[in-house]
Amino acid sequence: MLQVHDLDLTSLNTLGLRSRARALVRYSAAEQLPLLSEQASHYDKAMVLGGGSNVVLAPQLDCLVVKVESRGIELVDESKDAWIIEVQAGEVWHDFVAHCVSQGWNGLENLALIPGTAGAAPVQNIGAYGVELDQRFHSLVAWDLRKGRLLEMGPDDCRFSYRNSFFKQSEPGRWLITALRLRLPKAWRPALDYPDLRQHPSLQEGAAAVTARRIFDAVCEVRRRKLPDPAVLGNAGSFFKNPVVDAAAFSALKAAHPDLVAYEQAGGRAYKLAAGWLIDRAGWKGRRLERVGVHDRQALVLVNHGGADAHDIQRLADAIKADILARFGVALEQEPVQVR
Repeated sequence: MLQVHDLDLTSLNTLGLRSRARALVRYSAAEQLPLLSEQASHYDKAMVLGGGSNVVLAPQLDCLVVKVESRGIELVDESKDAWIIEVQAGEVWHDFVAHCVSQGWNGLENLALIPGTAGAAPVQNIGAYGVELDQRFHSLVAWDLRKGRLLEMGPDDCRFSYRNSFFKQSEPGRWLITALRLRLPKAWRPALDYPDLRQHPSLQEGAAAVTARRIFDAVCEVRRRKLPDPAVLGNAGSFFKNPVVDAAAFSALKAAHPDLVAYEQAGGRAYKLAAGWLIDRAGWKGRRLERVGVHDRQALVLVNHGGADAHDIQRLADAIKADILARFGVALEQEPVQVR
């Protein structure tokens, strides 16, 4: 496997942050895995890079970067209840969702237009518009770079939670997810819990008229309207998780802010707050801090106006977190992984 040394990663992360890697190798097929582990053993650490959509890269990475570029989508099993679809880690997630919808394999349409690759999806346990990956997850195959072994992992092994998984908690750069399997139900029902979909004009003709294709198209339209294209304005999508607070904290916030946006969890024992509402209410939407800023249409999105690096983004993120904590007593947690 050919290593490229001192590689510019600016175009390989959707925030467009200035960053360079000590070395990079491209992974495309399973037969490369043993050699990949051998090469990684010569470095103190490794970093697995997919679409670069959920990372904040340091200006200099003194590690081996493994760029995942494997391809392939296959129906590997079928029962009377579901299809099991396997996708290789390097497939673009949105393209995979579009392919499934075109084949009549419904269930992923709410996750359309989420940036990144299929292999990164379980790391973050991606979710949007009322659907999370773990609801459709069957299993995955992962390579242990340190021990040089291939493992198949089910839902319990992956320890999914809100925007979290086993892989986010484990040793950075140790695991390379090579393939992901999704279980897509044949008895499909539309997920229209979120107002953006429930109120969308194309989805107002009754449940019988709502199709996965219509939901897919509606999600794409809503996301394109609200979120900037990373190819035009560097960003990593939602930068902060929606914080979860207990019922007492929610009641106090609701009393002080009657228009607070929140979603009941766990039978009323907890509430998920809309981080975007908190940031917007604090006056951050559209604000700029030199080379970075908060998007003017979606307060959850931090953007690179050009020439920024990780330090610029982190200063802005820290300022927002400190302000939200001071104003509302709520601690925000960022979604993108900090890579140093």
